[in-house]
Amino acid sequence: MNDQTVRIDKWLWAARFFKTRSLASEMVKGGHIQLNGERAKASRAVKVGDTLSIQRGDEQFIVDIIALAGKRGSATIAHSLYNETKPSILNREKQHELRKLHAASAPAPEKRPDKKARRQIIRFQRKDD
Repeated sequence: MNDQTVRIDKWLWAARFFKTRSLASEMVKGGHIQLNGERAKASRAVKVGDTLSIQRGDEQFIVDIIALAGKRGSATIAHSLYNETKPSILNREKQHELRKLHAASAPAPEKRPDKKARRQIIRFQRKDD
């Protein structure tokens, strides 16, 4: 590798898509990362101008690499390493709204009764005996 390339797992870690480099490496090996439309290996080198498709949980990012970094820096530096595509941003926002609507429409799980409610339940049950 030369100065114009960085390992893909190192770049994903430096760009703060994953918390650890080993986790980034596992995700690449698992097929969750595509480089220019093809499945990549963790040792594959990326360069400026490459396009990455990153599947992280329910979220999918499609980013264009605009800078390289082999070391992890601040979040502002990490965000300056890539540009997320407009369709990717719109898709993630749409998915976020769908998750919010689904959570709002689902009934909240029943909680355990507090101390006062438990006492009322006990009193009510004793009256039946």
